[in-house]
Amino acid sequence: MNKFSDSHRRSFLKNSLIGSVGLLALSPVALTSCSKGGLFGKRRELDYTIQREVPTRLFDGERCWVHPRAGLVPRAGKGGQPRIVMTLNTLELSGSDVFKGMYGMYSDDLGETWSEPKLSEHLAPRMEHIAGEQRPVAASDFWPTWHAKSGKLLGTGHTIVYTTDWKVSSPRPRHTAYSVYDPLTDSWTVWDKLVMPDTPSFSNAGAGCVQRYDLPDGSILLPIYFSPPGENSRVTVAKCRFDGSELTYLTHGNELSVPDQSRGLHEPSLTYFGGMYYLTIRNDVQGYVSRSANGLDFEPIQPWRFNDGQELGNYNTQQHWVTHSEGLFLVYTRRGADNDHVFRHRAPLFIAQVDPDRMVVIRETERILVPERGARLGNFGVTAVSPEETWVTVSEWMQPEGVEQYGSDGSVFVARIRWNLPNKNDICCGKLV
Repeated sequence: MNKFSDSHRRSFLKNSLIGSVGLLALSPVALTSCSKGGLFGKRRELDYTIQREVPTRLFDGERCWVHPRAGLVPRAGKGGQPRIVMTLNTLELSGSDVFKGMYGMYSDDLGETWSEPKLSEHLAPRMEHIAGEQRPVAASDFWPTWHAKSGKLLGTGHTIVYTTDWKVSSPRPRHTAYSVYDPLTDSWTVWDKLVMPDTPSFSNAGAGCVQRYDLPDGSILLPIYFSPPGENSRVTVAKCRFDGSELTYLTHGNELSVPDQSRGLHEPSLTYFGGMYYLTIRNDVQGYVSRSANGLDFEPIQPWRFNDGQELGNYNTQQHWVTHSEGLFLVYTRRGADNDHVFRHRAPLFIAQVDPDRMVVIRETERILVPERGARLGNFGVTAVSPEETWVTVSEWMQPEGVEQYGSDGSVFVARIRWNLPNKNDICCGKLV
């Protein structure tokens, strides 16, 4: 296991360009929230601090880490603590979205120490016969999340079909990929594909980089995005069943689209707060948000804005939710942060509270969760670890060439959000385990 001692952390602070921010980010900010989802209901002060750590890094001129996301297995760690399992893809810097390996690492002591990243044979790319030839297919954009009903850590993502020389081409088939973790062997099952309705619309459909929501009966609300032939990508939420080994499609909700010249809607993420479901969505031009009373049928999408009416400035990358019982938060990137040198303005990583009634970001609550050092931070994950902590995990994506001149080095960050009030909600059907 890698041990990150106090002296190691002090050295990191001294030598890192974010050291001036400090490992503990500024003083807590008093926030107003309402357990019923309204900003002006019962008032409580919800405060938090941010602590950043780097459990691993990779940048050797050929590869870097991407898509670091963590899930937990309750009581599988030391002294009854959860085991926290992080998956990561390697990115080949010579190409675009070339993911030739998925790795895993874990912590049994809430992130004090971590195992070394280990290549997962069962999550590796494989050859499939597509369009008359053998082509490599990778599972990527993976997100492990605990499924309480089955007592399993279930990871979901999507498949990427490459040409024979590892290029991404369109159109191409895409599926939701999934796998199940075994803490006894520290291994994942061979990734499988979610079977969707046999229609042209779902021949290119996947759940890459999405936050799902599990219902008390074990049903899974899984946001997906899909591309009907000749049309821009759409978003919907698929209701699925999971029996501990097989993920099965049951139905899906209304289909959301955008009438512009972009590629459409992508990478939706779902949460539940104050009696409503909220969906945040990626688009080339601007991020969007919607809500639903039942998790399947959503209102027309609206662009993300600040509470003063100005555009949020997020575009062409994902956003995800941090959900506390006393407040709803959005994590995102945006323009206008002295970050024109960053690819698609995908750093720094911000967090701010959301007014769920108006579905806007409250500008005065915005804080930097992970500072920018030239590399993009747009692909990240969120994990509720305990009533006191929520983690955001993100890596420095070392493309395009030269981003390291601003100080980035391929670090994987764990940003610990430490709450002053216990979070009564969690990923396990709204209750902590």
